[in-house]
Amino acid sequence: MLSYIIRRTLMAIPLLLGITVVSFAIMKFAPGDPTSLMMDPTISQADKAKFMERYGLNDPVYIQYFKWLGAMLQGDFGTSLIRKGVPVMEMIMNRMPNTILLMVVSTMLAVVISIPFGVISATKAYSKLDYSVTITSFLGVATPNFFLGLILIMVFAVQLNWFPTGGVSTLNEPFSIWDRIHHLFLPAFVLAAADMAGLTRYTRSSMMEVIKQDYIRTARAKGFKEQKVIYKHGLRNGLIPVITIFGLMIPSFIGGAVIVEKIFTWPGIGLLFVDSAFQRDYPVIMGLTVISAVFVVIGNLVADILYAIFDPRIEY
Repeated sequence: MLSYIIRRTLMAIPLLLGITVVSFAIMKFAPGDPTSLMMDPTISQADKAKFMERYGLNDPVYIQYFKWLGAMLQGDFGTSLIRKGVPVMEMIMNRMPNTILLMVVSTMLAVVISIPFGVISATKAYSKLDYSVTITSFLGVATPNFFLGLILIMVFAVQLNWFPTGGVSTLNEPFSIWDRIHHLFLPAFVLAAADMAGLTRYTRSSMMEVIKQDYIRTARAKGFKEQKVIYKHGLRNGLIPVITIFGLMIPSFIGGAVIVEKIFTWPGIGLLFVDSAFQRDYPVIMGLTVISAVFVVIGNLVADILYAIFDPRIEY
């Protein structure tokens, strides 16, 4: 397994380099530049030229990229252009715990809710319960998370006042687990909603194929309880296709976090990415792009490792 992990990690290096090249090129060729937001519009051309020279913005694009890449490989993502003097890594690490908390909780919600409902829907196929789960899943897939977030804020935060409208904690209040959960519930649920619906459908489809297999009929013929047949013998094999989808969910969690954190003013890297994009803060955007790409690579590596855990017949 160790050699497999090393091989996959080495294979990810050219992928990450390609992502940095494409991202850097897109930012550089997009209209506008950070100087329009950072400096007084009446500044003289001489002062503007000095500023561009100091930050290396006058260099050719490929020179700027190689300078950034060399510093990044040494762990230096540079300093923010907008927040002068603040290291990019410091800004990311200050926001990272909030995003990781949001992603972990939303992933747990998606898995804990969707897989049991998918199994129940498969075992009760074409029943009223199955149709209810199916319709709810389709609604979850079809509803954009920004729209769902705004609806939940309007209903549960504004009208019912059950949850706060945003933020990670109550201002001027001491730290409290309940207060953190109170602020976390709505954004985590919204982030998990679309993937929750998709996982339910995939689990249902996979389990409907599994419960038709001969070894399931054999287990039933031996007198095993139905619950043991479904959850011990069937679910383990039924989860293999779901693990593939779980690996592909990681990018959607990261992309969804950008929108969800903006809606709920959740101080994570998603909100930092949106603010940096509007401000043309290139070093911060590149740092966040690399971190997000690493998360995606790790997520897919974890999914591949889970294959062997759930089905030892799979070889690396």
